[in-house]
Amino acid sequence: MFNLILFGPPGSGKGTQSEKLIAKYGLKHLSTGDIFRSEISNQTELGLKAKSYMDAGQLVPDAVTIGMVDKVINANKGVNGFLFDGFPRTKAQAEALDELLKGHGTEINVVLALDVPENELIQRMIGRAKTSGRSDDADPEVQQKRIAVYRNETLAVADHYRTFNKVVQLNGLGSIDDIFASLCQEIDSRK
Repeated sequence: MFNLILFGPPGSGKGTQSEKLIAKYGLKHLSTGDIFRSEISNQTELGLKAKSYMDAGQLVPDAVTIGMVDKVINANKGVNGFLFDGFPRTKAQAEALDELLKGHGTEINVVLALDVPENELIQRMIGRAKTSGRSDDADPEVQQKRIAVYRNETLAVADHYRTFNKVVQLNGLGSIDDIFASLCQEIDSRK
């Protein structure tokens, strides 16, 4: 099983690249954002709770998130691997994910980190708000809060995986196809 984390700040292109990587490598996409949005659209208790955190630009509590990830892994035994998109977002989540995967007899093979300047991130979030129905992406206060949470909490995830020599920094600017080719080159060198 080959597991990777696609890493980067909000608006770095993780969702776009995830779709292409999943199609090429036959990985199971595991995006906590997608899981939360599904729960929100179904108006479940978890979805409404997640929405209140997301609308405020905050992270959903770890215990809820890790439990949902375990449920998805258990429901998808026998896949080629998982592509973790936007998760883990904190060092505690990374450590919990490592333990969870170890219990399933696997691990994270590589963390592919997309680097994108902040002004470009904001432009991408504004564009995403217009096309995806995510109105929260258009709110400058929420944008800044998400970027601050990424810097203050999520960057620690990369530091965690650097201790295992699993992080590769990649330029997140350029054409979608050029970025995809860079990601594939890194994956192919590790398979």
